[in-house]
Amino acid sequence: MPKPTIIGALDIGGTKIAASIANERGPLARLTAPTAKSGTVRALPEQAIGLLEAACARAGVDPALLNSVGVSSCGPFVDLDGGIGLAAPNICGGEEGAADLPNDWKAIPLQQVLSERFSHVPIENDCVAALAAERTFGALQDEPNCVYVTWSTGVGFGLCVDGNLLRGKGGNAGHAGHMLMSETSDAQCGCGNVGDVEGLISGRNLGNRLGKSTQDVFDAARAGDPEARELALEAARRFGRALYNVTAVLDTRVFVIGGSVWTHHGDWLTETVQQEIASRLPAITRGVKIMPAMLQGLVADVGAFSLAMPRGWVAGWRKTQPWKALDD
Repeated sequence: MPKPTIIGALDIGGTKIAASIANERGPLARLTAPTAKSGTVRALPEQAIGLLEAACARAGVDPALLNSVGVSSCGPFVDLDGGIGLAAPNICGGEEGAADLPNDWKAIPLQQVLSERFSHVPIENDCVAALAAERTFGALQDEPNCVYVTWSTGVGFGLCVDGNLLRGKGGNAGHAGHMLMSETSDAQCGCGNVGDVEGLISGRNLGNRLGKSTQDVFDAARAGDPEARELALEAARRFGRALYNVTAVLDTRVFVIGGSVWTHHGDWLTETVQQEIASRLPAITRGVKIMPAMLQGLVADVGAFSLAMPRGWVAGWRKTQPWKALDD
């Protein structure tokens, strides 16, 4: 296949899709739209194709030049006729417990439809794509044993061992936010689990215990409210135990953490989380580090670009950091 002169990036979430295009010098255009949740089961990937072609039009680029598109997507994934299907419970109304969605989709033929238009469509879970971004351009360059974690609306992980990104049998490796943590809690996760990490501490669920938004809980904790502070620190302890569990399984060295909860509150939660890791099994946990994500809110876009990017572009992007234009 000839080397691409234009590449695309898709960031697919339960709320919105972002579509970007770039050349060797950097991003050229980015468009966003609410994620399609009605129509045929092809609606979402067809929406994504339309957004990419609209981005080409905005940048004055011939869309025929766009044949390589990296995809960072929420999950989980399923196999659909040998391709990656998307079975996200916050998008697919045919999933159990998702009756409030205006569709009866059980799985979206994501890779199949995108591959009808583009010749190269690498797809990764959003946290795996974020890990690829941080390893290519961010805080994890040259680190072979590392984990990217997001603590935000949900809790997700991207895993790397001995320089190899872990994907698993269905591309779902890293769903450690669904590790069961409590048999007594009634905190329910969107996946249906009760007492898993995400159900206990995610931005979607944590504030429910005080009848407040999670942002209000953490803001009150910062301001010294004792009930809110204890809830926030309990969440940090549970998060730290989840990182310890991952360390014990993978013998990881570095955690890079992103997501809205950590971005806004990691400065005062780090000590608690680090202590939860370091206080157990020192032969494995000694020297394990926590670092903030360098790419922050751009990590999904840059991750998707990194999946489709020719290796020859990497050095130039590292030097000029052109993705910062996406913030404009």
